[in-house]
Amino acid sequence: MHWMGRIAAAALCVALQACVTAPADSPAPAITAETRAPATILVSIDGFRPDYLERGVTPVLSKLAAEGVTAPMRPSFPSKTFPNHYTLVTGLRPDHNGIVANTMEDPARPGETFTMATDDPFWWNEAEPLWVTADKAGIRTATMFWPGSNVPVGGTRAAKWPNAVTGGTRPDDWQQFNQAVSGHQRVAAVIDWMRRPPAIRPRFVTLYFDTIDTAGHLYGPHDKRTTAAIGEIDATIGALVDGLKALGQPVNLVIVADHGMAATSSDRVVALDSIADPADYHMVESGPYAALAAIPGHEAALEKRLLAPHDHMQCWRKAEIPARFAYGTNPRVPPYLCLAEIGWLISKSAPTESSSGGSHGYDNADPAMAALFIANGPAFASGRALPAFDNVDIQPLLAQLLGVTPPKGDGSTSTWDAAKR
Repeated sequence: MHWMGRIAAAALCVALQACVTAPADSPAPAITAETRAPATILVSIDGFRPDYLERGVTPVLSKLAAEGVTAPMRPSFPSKTFPNHYTLVTGLRPDHNGIVANTMEDPARPGETFTMATDDPFWWNEAEPLWVTADKAGIRTATMFWPGSNVPVGGTRAAKWPNAVTGGTRPDDWQQFNQAVSGHQRVAAVIDWMRRPPAIRPRFVTLYFDTIDTAGHLYGPHDKRTTAAIGEIDATIGALVDGLKALGQPVNLVIVADHGMAATSSDRVVALDSIADPADYHMVESGPYAALAAIPGHEAALEKRLLAPHDHMQCWRKAEIPARFAYGTNPRVPPYLCLAEIGWLISKSAPTESSSGGSHGYDNADPAMAALFIANGPAFASGRALPAFDNVDIQPLLAQLLGVTPPKGDGSTSTWDAAKR
């Protein structure tokens, strides 16, 4: 018999003998509950405005806010999903983290366009997300959806099929985004991760919900169907809280949004082809803002029309974008930016059908673009309301909770001096 087998057999014999000889009135051996270290869970509820808490359908989130720390949070410009999610985990504004838009181009990759399905590390390598920092410190991480979490950051993708990636770091556990995965399934996955033994249990987890953003786009921020979506996500957060409590798992919850939402209508559209000749420009992105490049040799003709005063829209050369947006130094920002008035949209041409809904991407200082922030857990004070702050401060907070030192970013830790227990 193998020596390990002999030891196991001997141990079993001793245990069985103890069962036979133990007095009937002997107390049962005490079962000692595991003492769990606090985990940090970053939850993003895409498109959740702070004033959604005032609709009377968020008992769970409202309680977490009342018993923790809350504040309105300013997104970075542009107030879009991918730029701000990468800002939240890198502490760098989009102009510095490289994800400057949901759709973008790079002079180093002519003819290629980044979309929200792009997972080539080339586009993501300008910044280090927190799960990479944690990995370097030996901290296990897991992401139940987060823009960029499926990418081997720091790696290089081969140009030829099968496009193998060399190097790079992903979270220890990660899921490829699929909108069909329900909120409760996402929560169940996180709870399952936290059931693991300590050696493979993550200490830093991200969790992402898109339901409210989708409803806001389809129906607008004030529609009853958006309010219903808010209530559904609140219940889903409740399932997360209850599941963690049942496990005896202490958690520092940091609940955020990437941006807010503004009501839009086909009656409020700036048709760009009525202002400038489409033969003069290439449009990279449109909506609450438009990003454009001049066709070579057409710069003067485009600027003459584009940079003139316009109702409901203002346009700038890239170098002249107002400094408060902290946007325009990255090569991926096109040469011209036009920003619509809140609630207006910029389109290639006039709409042909009547529609209404919601959108984001506007001036990040506008109240309609404000994002949710709630922090609750053993690290945080109770009943503390903070003044508005910039979302670049989230990554330094998370780094403090994990005890890691990230690369220098655009955020500050001083925001959290009044938030600590």
